[in-house]
Amino acid sequence: MTAPTHTTTLGTAHDRQLAYAAYGDPDGVPVLFLHGTPGSRRLGELFHADARDLGVRLLAPDRPGYGRSDPWPDRAVGDAGSYLTAVLDDAGVESAGVVGFSGGAAHALAVAATSPERVDAVDVIAGVTPPSARAETPTPQRVLSWLAATTPTLLAGLFRGQAWLAGRLDPSFVLAQYTDEPESIPTNARQLVTADFREAFAASRSGAVTEFRNTAEAWNVAVDEIDAPVRFRHGEADANVPIASARRFSERLPTAEFHRLAGADHLQTLLRAGPDALAAQAGDGA
Repeated sequence: MTAPTHTTTLGTAHDRQLAYAAYGDPDGVPVLFLHGTPGSRRLGELFHADARDLGVRLLAPDRPGYGRSDPWPDRAVGDAGSYLTAVLDDAGVESAGVVGFSGGAAHALAVAATSPERVDAVDVIAGVTPPSARAETPTPQRVLSWLAATTPTLLAGLFRGQAWLAGRLDPSFVLAQYTDEPESIPTNARQLVTADFREAFAASRSGAVTEFRNTAEAWNVAVDEIDAPVRFRHGEADANVPIASARRFSERLPTAEFHRLAGADHLQTLLRAGPDALAAQAGDGA
């Protein structure tokens, strides 16, 4: 079965357009899937078959400034609820589970904190952590955050160049940003991750610039007051977000549980943990 390619676009506050795609079972348990930084709704296609088989309706939005969603350059992490609940409203969903990968984790936790009545459970996969929880910040992330804060136009230009190269080079050019073993990634996933990267910058670089700036600062989100179950799934070999930081952050959340994936790096964690996260969400919504 081929994953759907139809994208829904809806209007949000201040006349901004927000796009999302739906995967899996159209009558299944609703789950929001939040891509990384950078990323797009296309990443949800990785789990279309799993979601279909598990009875999950996977709603994957382009966050503002990515893909087909309009930029919102002055948004904060805590604003996630305003546009993610708009997706739920448009889809006719009262409450849903949320899965956040990498940079998407900040926004998954933010909507759970600010709109608790709309969130049933949160799965954090290889999730970014706030600065106060970081045991260390890897050099690439530190440089990108510095550029986002000091020379955002330069960073946007760098992203434009990366997107251009991603359309002309082997997929390993993109995959090398997320895994030390590109050859270990299945062909379909290699193609989708590359397509996701290119789609992230298809119309704007604003989303990534905004989020690299925001997640390097205090999030100002009361994550320690989240009542919904929160499951952290993190690879012990993750070079993008060191596992020590993720574990330290999880200890702040009273409802959190922590699952360690042996030998998995950033992208391997997504591929291995994604189906488990959807299965858990399906169980929560049953």
